[in-house]
Amino acid sequence: MSDDDSKVPLPDLENGGEVQTIDSAASLAPDDAVHRGAADLEALFDVPVKVSAVLGRARMDVGELLRLGPGAVLELDRKVGEAIDIYVNNRRVARGEVVLVEDKLGVTMTEIIKSEQN
Repeated sequence: MSDDDSKVPLPDLENGGEVQTIDSAASLAPDDAVHRGAADLEALFDVPVKVSAVLGRARMDVGELLRLGPGAVLELDRKVGEAIDIYVNNRRVARGEVVLVEDKLGVTMTEIIKSEQN
């Protein structure tokens, strides 16, 4: 792990949202790093998020949309087997694949997308 990997940018909420960088390795004692886990995030467990898996997009006029009925086939801009986009709160965070689990459709993440925020 390089020095850049151990530094985590955090927003300074008290001073207008400026991003400050802390050295995560220096902020934790060796024993603390071992004992940190999902329990530390317990306060976030009840925060609602909107998760969307976008299989593809299509553009059509309202008249065409109104003529669609049960069983209509809609051509999307992606091919079968192509990766889908996964959004959390309208921000793309990952790419994935559609999977079949028993008799239900699901999504598996294959790539986490690192966003570049300014």
